[in-house]
Amino acid sequence: MANAPTITVSYPETDIAVLSLDLPDKGVNVLSTCVLNELDALMGNLETRNGLAGLIISSGKPGTFIVGADLTEFAASLESEKGRVVEMCRHGQTLFGRFSKCPFVTVAAIDGLCLGGGAEFAIWCDRRVMSDDERTEFGFPEVKLGLYPGWGGTVRAPRIVGLSNAVEMITSGEPIDAATSQTMGLISDLVPADQLLPAAIRLIRSEQTSGDYLRDRQRWSSPITITDTELGFLGATASAMIRQKTKGHYPAPESALEVMLEGSTGDAENACRLEAEGMSHLFGSPINASLLNVFFLTDRNKKDVGVDRQDVKSRDIGIVGVIGAGIMGSGIAAANIRRKIGVVITDASDAALSKGAERIIEEATYDSKAKGPTAERMSQAAPLLHLTSAYDEIAACDLVIEAVVESLDVKRKIFSELESLLGEDTILASNTSTIPITQLAEQLQRPEKFCGIHFFNPVRRMKLVEVIRGAKTDDKTIATAVAYAKRVGKMPIVVNDGPGFLVNRLLLPYMNEALELVCEGAAIKSIERAAKAFGMPMGPIELYDMVGIDTAFYAGRTMWQAFPDRTVASPILPAMIKAGRLGQKSGVGFYSYNNKKRRAQPDPELGEFLSPYIRDHKQFSEDELTCRLFLPMLLEATRALEDKLVRDPRDIDLGLIFGLGFPPFKGGLMFWADTLGAAKMVELLKPLEQIGDRMKPTPLLLEMAQGNQKFYAGA
Repeated sequence: MANAPTITVSYPETDIAVLSLDLPDKGVNVLSTCVLNELDALMGNLETRNGLAGLIISSGKPGTFIVGADLTEFAASLESEKGRVVEMCRHGQTLFGRFSKCPFVTVAAIDGLCLGGGAEFAIWCDRRVMSDDERTEFGFPEVKLGLYPGWGGTVRAPRIVGLSNAVEMITSGEPIDAATSQTMGLISDLVPADQLLPAAIRLIRSEQTSGDYLRDRQRWSSPITITDTELGFLGATASAMIRQKTKGHYPAPESALEVMLEGSTGDAENACRLEAEGMSHLFGSPINASLLNVFFLTDRNKKDVGVDRQDVKSRDIGIVGVIGAGIMGSGIAAANIRRKIGVVITDASDAALSKGAERIIEEATYDSKAKGPTAERMSQAAPLLHLTSAYDEIAACDLVIEAVVESLDVKRKIFSELESLLGEDTILASNTSTIPITQLAEQLQRPEKFCGIHFFNPVRRMKLVEVIRGAKTDDKTIATAVAYAKRVGKMPIVVNDGPGFLVNRLLLPYMNEALELVCEGAAIKSIERAAKAFGMPMGPIELYDMVGIDTAFYAGRTMWQAFPDRTVASPILPAMIKAGRLGQKSGVGFYSYNNKKRRAQPDPELGEFLSPYIRDHKQFSEDELTCRLFLPMLLEATRALEDKLVRDPRDIDLGLIFGLGFPPFKGGLMFWADTLGAAKMVELLKPLEQIGDRMKPTPLLLEMAQGNQKFYAGA
């Protein structure tokens, strides 16, 4: 059976054609091989049609133009030889290049997202018009997949918007909005979405008269006019900024910069060859494969409803109640208000409630462009927030989230006072990060309507939410919690109940091992350097200070109580708490923060403070430190799989990347383990097994090593 056509041809006027892309049964348009072949065939007909004045490219999907190439095809081609990669790039360049050589004017009419291959398609057209809808964005996000634009993006963009603008767009991977596109000279007109077609037709008529598009065709196929001094300065400054951002872990931005700088001095055809050849060194690389995996992790998460049963429907959440107006409660409330969800919030302290309200409105109305709250956003947000000191005003909420101090007794007292006031279908949830959900639910009348919804701090920046299923939580509660988390812009993963849930359970072995290394004589700067070289955003010692030494101690005690055979009760943390060295919040911890910028600086008194706890003076290589830090995390992940804490290994990878900062360029903890292989992991553990149970391979890992299995097998 032939594929249904994606592209339709219409003629709003006798000498103007419109190609409209609308991928059947898909929410967005992607440029698959089938679509490209269809486009190729249609262009063959249009190029030979007599009397055609113009061609308009549009989308049949409101709010989306084209979001890029078909990444499932990319993933299937990762092992292609370099010559084949060059060939694929050249094919795309040649096909899109036809739109810059047609015997008529070509215009891309862009409404909504225009990204990646879609953006490259658009810039090969003579002109572009764009809708002023707030959803309209134009960008080249390929560096986030370990690549750069390979269908002419690095060639056309610098010639249309200027080399400096193109370097910033392509090496950052960040999109620009419609207004910026107009300021940059990328588009010729900015109009309401329903006026795109008339605007494109007017533009074609104007170009017929002026002939400007023919002069631009000549200019955009030629070398870029720039002096050697300007080129050198741009290269040096851009390279420095890229290295500062990527820390050397992501090669694609620098490769894109090199291709654009070198390609600028020759004609467009030579620049296209350079682009294709350069792409062959990135496509299929380990970093490309890892970042593609992260894309597929996030895409899978968007589709996951949180339960395996297909007949379970989530309940709509209209109003959310929040108990506790501290940092976490305020952050949760602000996340709701930003998504236009009404919030009723309460706190035992009137002062805390008042302070929390200020924090909520400020955060909910923050505008990145204005770099602060705006009057318009404040007028929209204020009616969505209701402060109360009475639980009966929480009763009308569809979901109530408790975010108070981490105390079992305090939380249970709140639940007992609150539950009888709530409707039978109201979901009650806890934001706890450590206390088992089943334990919290023991005295509830409706434990099936209770779950954990664990946001991470700071709520505004952290994408992950753990939805924790207690022993009696029902599927509808979980499905509703998952749908709600997505509605407030988060990535929810469903976790079965257990100490530390998922992220903290895997984080604490890593942090615990860092303290053991300190006690064995490893220099703190060496431990931090090894973690950052692996790709972590900060070292585990600095992380202790950020989390708070007391918070880390209590979380560690939970893990020690649950798993005493593989958790070391370090004497360092209680000593630091006793000395008031609590980390960032007290101004001193492992580092000192008593400076104007409150940044971590070495504390000259730390060595003397730690000396009673240093029991050895071993020397460690960076590889040894890496193994000591990350193998305990991997082993705990295999135990989590054995315990069926999550439904799929991919949930572990998503959780650690977006909840812990595990390096995306490694694809996730389990993906990284697969790239090395289970047998290699067992081999790396052999010299460490003498340390104790925490370094001994689990039955699952041994079984996988013996059978040469992968965590992602069948995923």
